[in-house]
Amino acid sequence: MKSSLSILCIAVLCIILSLGLWPFHAPRNDVTWLKDRDGLRFGNYATVMSTGAFPADQSSQPRSCSVEMCLQAARAGNEGTVLTLYVPKQPVVLSLRQSLGDLELRSGKDRRHRFYVNNVFRPGRPAFVTVTSGAQGTAVYVNGALLRTVRAFQFAPVACAGRLIVGDSPLQQDPWSGQLWGLAIYASELPAQAVLQHYRAWAHGGKPQADAHQYMAGLYLFDERAGAIVHNHARPGLDLSIPSTYYVQDKIFLEPFWDEFAVSWSYVKGILKNIVGFVPLGFCFCAYFELIWKTRRAVLVTVVLGGAVSLTIEVLQGFLPTRDSGTTDLITNTFGTWIGVVLYHAASARLPLHLLTPEN
Repeated sequence: MKSSLSILCIAVLCIILSLGLWPFHAPRNDVTWLKDRDGLRFGNYATVMSTGAFPADQSSQPRSCSVEMCLQAARAGNEGTVLTLYVPKQPVVLSLRQSLGDLELRSGKDRRHRFYVNNVFRPGRPAFVTVTSGAQGTAVYVNGALLRTVRAFQFAPVACAGRLIVGDSPLQQDPWSGQLWGLAIYASELPAQAVLQHYRAWAHGGKPQADAHQYMAGLYLFDERAGAIVHNHARPGLDLSIPSTYYVQDKIFLEPFWDEFAVSWSYVKGILKNIVGFVPLGFCFCAYFELIWKTRRAVLVTVVLGGAVSLTIEVLQGFLPTRDSGTTDLITNTFGTWIGVVLYHAASARLPLHLLTPEN
Protein backbone atom coordinates (compact mmCIF):
# COMPACT_ATOMS: atom_id res chain seq x y z
CA MET A 1 0.00 0.00 0.00
CA LYS A 2 2.88 2.35 0.80
CA SER A 3 4.40 2.22 -2.68
CA SER A 4 1.01 2.34 -4.39
CA LEU A 5 -0.05 5.42 -2.44
CA SER A 6 3.27 7.13 -3.17
CA ILE A 7 2.94 6.44 -6.89
CA LEU A 8 -0.65 7.72 -6.84
CA CYS A 9 0.42 10.97 -5.14
CA ILE A 10 3.21 11.53 -7.67
CA ALA A 11 0.84 10.82 -10.56
CA VAL A 12 -1.76 13.28 -9.23
CA LEU A 13 0.90 15.96 -8.76
CA CYS A 14 2.30 15.45 -12.27
CA ILE A 15 -1.17 15.61 -13.85
CA ILE A 16 -2.02 18.84 -12.01
CA LEU A 17 1.27 20.48 -13.03
CA SER A 18 0.83 19.39 -16.63
CA LEU A 19 -2.73 20.70 -16.85
CA GLY A 20 -1.72 23.97 -15.21
CA LEU A 21 1.30 24.66 -17.39
CA TRP A 22 0.45 23.14 -20.77
CA PRO A 23 1.60 24.18 -23.31
CA PHE A 24 5.07 24.63 -21.85
CA HIS A 25 6.17 27.13 -24.50
CA ALA A 26 4.88 30.11 -26.46
CA PRO A 27 3.00 28.89 -29.56
CA ARG A 28 3.36 30.21 -33.08
CA ASN A 29 1.44 33.42 -33.69
CA ASP A 30 -1.63 32.17 -35.56
CA VAL A 31 -2.03 35.13 -37.93
CA THR A 32 -2.20 34.40 -41.66
CA TRP A 33 -2.89 36.42 -44.79
CA LEU A 34 -6.12 35.69 -46.63
CA LYS A 35 -5.61 34.07 -50.02
CA ASP A 36 -8.68 35.30 -51.88
CA ARG A 37 -8.80 38.93 -50.70
CA ASP A 38 -7.00 41.59 -48.67
CA GLY A 39 -7.10 40.88 -44.96
CA LEU A 40 -5.81 38.83 -42.07
CA ARG A 41 -7.16 35.72 -40.39
CA PHE A 42 -6.76 35.48 -36.62
CA GLY A 43 -6.63 31.93 -35.22
CA ASN A 44 -6.58 30.49 -31.71
CA TYR A 45 -3.59 32.43 -30.35
CA ALA A 46 -3.01 35.46 -32.55
CA THR A 47 -2.01 39.08 -32.11
CA VAL A 48 -0.85 42.06 -34.15
CA MET A 49 0.54 45.26 -32.64
CA SER A 50 1.70 48.67 -33.77
CA THR A 51 5.41 49.39 -34.02
CA GLY A 52 4.94 52.52 -31.91
CA ALA A 53 2.33 54.48 -29.99
CA PHE A 54 -0.16 57.04 -31.25
CA PRO A 55 0.77 60.35 -29.58
CA ALA A 56 -1.38 61.98 -26.91
CA ASP A 57 -2.07 65.67 -26.39
CA GLN A 58 -1.90 67.42 -23.03
CA SER A 59 -5.61 68.16 -22.72
CA SER A 60 -7.40 67.06 -19.56
CA GLN A 61 -10.74 66.86 -21.39
CA PRO A 62 -12.09 63.70 -23.03
CA ARG A 63 -10.72 63.57 -26.56
CA SER A 64 -12.69 62.86 -29.68
CA CYS A 65 -11.82 59.52 -31.20
CA SER A 66 -13.29 57.14 -33.76
CA VAL A 67 -12.48 53.59 -34.82
CA GLU A 68 -13.73 51.81 -37.93
CA MET A 69 -13.34 48.07 -38.52
CA CYS A 70 -14.47 45.77 -41.30
CA LEU A 71 -14.43 42.27 -39.84
CA GLN A 72 -16.14 38.92 -39.36
CA ALA A 73 -15.94 36.79 -36.23
CA ALA A 74 -15.09 33.11 -36.61
CA ARG A 75 -18.08 32.19 -34.45
CA ALA A 76 -20.81 34.22 -32.77
CA GLY A 77 -20.40 32.26 -29.54
CA ASN A 78 -16.75 33.24 -29.02
CA GLU A 79 -15.19 35.79 -26.70
CA GLY A 80 -12.02 37.80 -27.20
CA THR A 81 -10.53 41.28 -27.46
CA VAL A 82 -10.68 42.61 -31.01
CA LEU A 83 -8.79 45.85 -30.50
CA THR A 84 -7.17 47.86 -27.73
CA LEU A 85 -5.42 51.22 -27.55
CA TYR A 86 -3.06 50.73 -24.64
CA VAL A 87 -0.90 53.06 -22.56
CA PRO A 88 1.41 51.22 -20.10
CA LYS A 89 0.73 51.67 -16.37
CA GLN A 90 -2.68 53.17 -17.06
CA PRO A 91 -6.17 51.64 -17.10
CA VAL A 92 -7.30 50.37 -20.46
CA VAL A 93 -7.79 53.45 -22.64
CA LEU A 94 -10.08 51.86 -25.19
CA SER A 95 -10.98 48.23 -25.73
CA LEU A 96 -13.42 46.64 -28.19
CA ARG A 97 -14.25 43.07 -27.30
CA GLN A 98 -16.47 40.31 -28.67
CA SER A 99 -18.66 38.88 -25.93
CA LEU A 100 -20.56 36.03 -27.59
CA GLY A 101 -22.69 37.85 -30.17
CA ASP A 102 -22.33 41.27 -28.55
CA LEU A 103 -19.75 44.04 -28.77
CA GLU A 104 -18.34 45.11 -25.40
CA LEU A 105 -16.72 48.54 -25.06
CA ARG A 106 -14.37 49.36 -22.20
CA SER A 107 -12.65 52.57 -21.21
CA GLY A 108 -10.82 51.72 -17.99
CA LYS A 109 -10.93 48.81 -15.56
CA ASP A 110 -13.97 50.05 -13.67
CA ARG A 111 -17.16 48.22 -14.71
CA ARG A 112 -18.96 51.54 -14.78
CA HIS A 113 -16.87 52.43 -17.82
CA ARG A 114 -18.20 49.74 -20.14
CA PHE A 115 -21.33 48.91 -22.08
CA TYR A 116 -22.61 46.33 -24.58
CA VAL A 117 -24.13 46.51 -28.04
CA ASN A 118 -26.27 43.49 -28.85
CA ASN A 119 -26.12 41.24 -31.92
CA VAL A 120 -23.09 42.75 -33.63
CA PHE A 121 -21.36 39.43 -34.39
CA ARG A 122 -23.60 37.11 -36.38
CA PRO A 123 -22.64 33.73 -37.91
CA GLY A 124 -21.18 34.08 -41.39
CA ARG A 125 -22.01 37.79 -41.67
CA PRO A 126 -19.36 40.52 -41.99
CA ALA A 127 -19.81 43.76 -40.07
CA PHE A 128 -18.56 47.29 -40.58
CA VAL A 129 -18.30 48.61 -37.02
CA THR A 130 -17.83 52.29 -36.22
CA VAL A 131 -17.28 53.56 -32.69
CA THR A 132 -17.12 57.33 -32.38
CA SER A 133 -16.81 59.32 -29.18
CA GLY A 134 -16.71 62.95 -28.14
CA ALA A 135 -17.75 65.32 -25.36
CA GLN A 136 -21.40 64.29 -25.70
CA GLY A 137 -20.82 60.56 -25.33
CA THR A 138 -20.17 57.52 -27.51
CA ALA A 139 -22.10 56.13 -30.46
CA VAL A 140 -21.81 52.70 -32.09
CA TYR A 141 -22.79 52.06 -35.71
CA VAL A 142 -22.94 48.76 -37.56
CA ASN A 143 -23.07 48.82 -41.36
CA GLY A 144 -23.72 52.56 -41.27
CA ALA A 145 -26.77 52.29 -38.96
CA LEU A 146 -26.77 53.67 -35.42
CA LEU A 147 -27.30 50.88 -32.86
CA ARG A 148 -26.64 52.59 -29.55
CA THR A 149 -25.62 55.91 -28.01
CA VAL A 150 -24.38 56.20 -24.42
CA ARG A 151 -24.15 59.78 -23.20
CA ALA A 152 -22.35 58.97 -19.96
CA PHE A 153 -19.62 56.91 -21.66
CA GLN A 154 -16.55 58.87 -22.70
CA PHE A 155 -13.05 57.81 -23.57
CA ALA A 156 -10.11 58.78 -21.41
CA PRO A 157 -8.19 62.01 -22.17
CA VAL A 158 -5.68 59.92 -24.16
CA ALA A 159 -8.38 57.92 -25.94
CA CYS A 160 -6.85 58.00 -29.40
CA ALA A 161 -3.34 57.51 -28.06
CA GLY A 162 -1.24 54.55 -27.08
CA ARG A 163 -0.08 51.36 -28.68
CA LEU A 164 -2.54 49.57 -30.91
CA ILE A 165 -3.08 45.89 -30.08
CA VAL A 166 -5.25 43.92 -32.51
CA GLY A 167 -6.66 40.46 -31.83
CA ASP A 168 -5.77 40.21 -28.15
CA SER A 169 -5.59 41.98 -24.80
CA PRO A 170 -2.31 43.67 -23.78
CA LEU A 171 -2.52 42.45 -20.16
CA GLN A 172 -3.83 38.88 -20.13
CA GLN A 173 -4.36 36.47 -23.01
CA ASP A 174 -7.81 37.06 -24.51
CA PRO A 175 -7.40 36.17 -28.21
CA TRP A 176 -10.09 36.89 -30.77
CA SER A 177 -10.72 34.61 -33.77
CA GLY A 178 -11.95 35.90 -37.09
CA GLN A 179 -11.06 37.90 -40.20
CA LEU A 180 -10.12 41.58 -40.35
CA TRP A 181 -10.27 43.34 -43.72
CA GLY A 182 -9.82 47.00 -42.82
CA LEU A 183 -9.09 49.26 -39.86
CA ALA A 184 -9.09 53.06 -39.53
CA ILE A 185 -8.50 55.34 -36.54
CA TYR A 186 -9.49 59.01 -36.41
CA ALA A 187 -8.52 61.61 -33.83
CA SER A 188 -11.98 63.16 -34.13
CA GLU A 189 -15.66 62.41 -33.75
CA LEU A 190 -17.42 61.27 -36.93
CA PRO A 191 -20.91 62.58 -37.72
CA ALA A 192 -23.59 60.12 -38.80
CA GLN A 193 -23.38 61.19 -42.46
CA ALA A 194 -19.64 60.53 -42.58
CA VAL A 195 -20.13 57.12 -40.96
CA LEU A 196 -22.63 56.12 -43.64
CA GLN A 197 -20.37 57.42 -46.44
CA HIS A 198 -17.40 55.51 -45.08
CA TYR A 199 -19.46 52.32 -44.82
CA ARG A 200 -20.59 52.61 -48.44
CA ALA A 201 -17.02 53.22 -49.57
CA TRP A 202 -15.74 50.19 -47.67
CA ALA A 203 -18.66 48.01 -48.84
CA HIS A 204 -18.20 48.82 -52.53
CA GLY A 205 -14.45 49.18 -52.84
CA GLY A 206 -12.88 47.87 -49.65
CA LYS A 207 -11.17 51.23 -49.18
CA PRO A 208 -12.12 54.64 -47.76
CA GLN A 209 -13.07 57.58 -49.93
CA ALA A 210 -10.33 59.34 -51.88
CA ASP A 211 -10.67 62.48 -49.76
CA ALA A 212 -9.45 60.79 -46.59
CA HIS A 213 -10.42 62.49 -43.35
CA GLN A 214 -7.87 65.06 -42.24
CA TYR A 215 -7.86 63.65 -38.71
CA MET A 216 -7.18 60.10 -39.82
CA ALA A 217 -4.33 58.79 -37.66
CA GLY A 218 -4.20 55.22 -38.90
CA LEU A 219 -5.42 53.38 -41.99
CA TYR A 220 -4.66 49.69 -42.46
CA LEU A 221 -5.96 48.04 -45.64
CA PHE A 222 -4.16 44.70 -45.19
CA ASP A 223 -3.34 44.66 -48.88
CA GLU A 224 0.25 43.48 -48.52
CA ARG A 225 -0.83 39.83 -48.86
CA ALA A 226 2.52 38.66 -47.40
CA GLY A 227 5.21 39.56 -44.90
CA ALA A 228 5.17 40.60 -41.25
CA ILE A 229 4.29 44.30 -41.65
CA VAL A 230 0.92 45.99 -42.27
CA HIS A 231 1.56 49.53 -43.50
CA ASN A 232 -0.18 52.62 -42.25
CA HIS A 233 -1.62 54.31 -45.36
CA ALA A 234 -2.73 57.43 -43.49
CA ARG A 235 0.74 58.69 -42.65
CA PRO A 236 4.30 57.36 -42.42
CA GLY A 237 5.16 55.23 -39.42
CA LEU A 238 3.03 53.39 -36.87
CA ASP A 239 2.81 50.28 -39.00
CA LEU A 240 1.42 47.05 -37.59
CA SER A 241 3.81 44.21 -36.84
CA ILE A 242 2.95 40.50 -36.96
CA PRO A 243 5.21 38.67 -34.48
CA SER A 244 6.31 35.16 -35.38
CA THR A 245 5.59 33.95 -31.83
CA TYR A 246 2.46 34.68 -29.83
CA TYR A 247 2.99 36.80 -26.73
CA VAL A 248 1.09 39.22 -24.51
CA GLN A 249 2.35 42.80 -24.65
CA ASP A 250 2.44 43.63 -20.92
CA LYS A 251 1.34 40.45 -19.17
CA ILE A 252 0.04 40.81 -15.62
CA PHE A 253 1.83 38.80 -12.93
CA LEU A 254 -0.46 37.46 -10.17
CA GLU A 255 -3.44 39.64 -10.99
CA PRO A 256 -5.50 40.50 -7.85
CA PHE A 257 -8.69 38.49 -7.49
CA TRP A 258 -10.86 41.62 -7.32
CA ASP A 259 -9.63 42.60 -10.80
CA GLU A 260 -10.19 39.09 -12.16
CA PHE A 261 -13.78 38.93 -10.93
CA ALA A 262 -16.39 38.93 -13.67
CA VAL A 263 -20.10 38.24 -13.80
CA SER A 264 -19.99 35.59 -16.50
CA TRP A 265 -20.49 31.86 -16.93
CA SER A 266 -16.91 31.41 -18.14
CA TYR A 267 -15.64 32.90 -14.87
CA VAL A 268 -17.84 30.53 -12.84
CA LYS A 269 -16.69 27.53 -14.91
CA GLY A 270 -13.08 28.49 -14.32
CA ILE A 271 -13.63 28.59 -10.56
CA LEU A 272 -15.35 25.22 -10.54
CA LYS A 273 -12.58 23.61 -12.61
CA ASN A 274 -9.90 24.98 -10.30
CA ILE A 275 -11.68 23.66 -7.20
CA VAL A 276 -12.39 20.21 -8.65
CA GLY A 277 -8.88 19.93 -10.10
CA PHE A 278 -7.22 20.07 -6.67
CA VAL A 279 -9.63 17.74 -4.85
CA PRO A 280 -7.56 14.63 -5.80
CA LEU A 281 -4.41 16.30 -4.42
CA GLY A 282 -6.08 16.92 -1.06
CA PHE A 283 -7.53 13.41 -0.94
CA CYS A 284 -4.36 11.51 -1.86
CA PHE A 285 -1.80 13.56 0.02
CA CYS A 286 -3.86 13.69 3.20
CA ALA A 287 -3.97 9.88 3.09
CA TYR A 288 -0.22 9.77 2.49
CA PHE A 289 0.64 12.14 5.36
CA GLU A 290 -1.67 10.34 7.81
CA LEU A 291 -0.93 6.72 6.86
CA ILE A 292 2.71 6.86 5.73
CA TRP A 293 4.19 9.88 7.48
CA LYS A 294 1.78 9.49 10.44
CA THR A 295 1.90 13.22 11.12
CA ARG A 296 -0.63 14.76 13.48
CA ARG A 297 -0.88 17.84 11.29
CA ALA A 298 -1.77 16.02 8.08
CA VAL A 299 -4.65 18.37 7.31
CA LEU A 300 -2.54 21.52 7.69
CA VAL A 301 0.41 20.06 5.77
CA THR A 302 -1.84 18.95 2.92
CA VAL A 303 -3.62 22.31 2.59
CA VAL A 304 -0.29 24.17 2.70
CA LEU A 305 1.06 21.83 0.03
CA GLY A 306 -1.95 22.54 -2.18
CA GLY A 307 -1.42 26.27 -1.79
CA ALA A 308 2.31 25.92 -2.54
CA VAL A 309 1.64 23.88 -5.69
CA SER A 310 -0.93 26.45 -6.82
CA LEU A 311 1.49 29.33 -6.19
CA THR A 312 4.19 27.55 -8.18
CA ILE A 313 1.82 27.12 -11.11
CA GLU A 314 0.67 30.75 -11.01
CA VAL A 315 4.24 32.07 -10.88
CA LEU A 316 5.26 29.92 -13.86
CA GLN A 317 2.11 30.92 -15.73
CA GLY A 318 3.35 34.49 -15.54
CA PHE A 319 5.95 33.48 -18.15
CA LEU A 320 3.51 31.58 -20.40
CA PRO A 321 1.50 33.79 -22.80
CA THR A 322 -1.34 31.26 -23.15
CA ARG A 323 -2.04 31.09 -19.41
CA ASP A 324 -3.31 33.69 -16.92
CA SER A 325 -1.39 34.42 -13.72
CA GLY A 326 -3.82 35.44 -10.98
CA THR A 327 -4.63 35.13 -7.29
CA THR A 328 -8.16 33.77 -7.79
CA ASP A 329 -6.67 30.38 -8.62
CA LEU A 330 -4.63 30.43 -5.40
CA ILE A 331 -7.86 30.70 -3.41
CA THR A 332 -9.88 28.17 -5.41
CA ASN A 333 -7.05 25.61 -5.66
CA THR A 334 -6.40 25.76 -1.92
CA PHE A 335 -10.12 25.43 -1.25
CA GLY A 336 -10.26 22.42 -3.56
CA THR A 337 -7.37 20.85 -1.63
CA TRP A 338 -9.30 21.31 1.63
CA ILE A 339 -12.41 19.69 0.10
CA GLY A 340 -10.24 16.72 -0.89
CA VAL A 341 -9.09 16.43 2.75
CA VAL A 342 -12.69 16.48 3.96
CA LEU A 343 -13.67 13.82 1.43
CA TYR A 344 -10.76 11.61 2.52
CA HIS A 345 -11.81 11.79 6.18
CA ALA A 346 -15.42 11.07 5.21
CA ALA A 347 -14.31 8.03 3.19
CA SER A 348 -11.81 6.73 5.76
CA ALA A 349 -14.46 6.79 8.48
CA ARG A 350 -16.42 4.19 6.50
CA LEU A 351 -13.52 1.84 5.66
CA PRO A 352 -12.46 -1.09 7.84
CA LEU A 353 -9.39 -0.32 9.96
CA HIS A 354 -7.22 -3.04 8.37
CA LEU A 355 -7.58 -1.31 4.96
CA LEU A 356 -6.01 1.86 6.31
CA THR A 357 -2.72 0.32 7.46
CA PRO A 358 0.42 0.66 5.30
CA GLU A 359 1.12 -3.07 5.46
CA ASN A 360 -1.96 -3.78 3.39
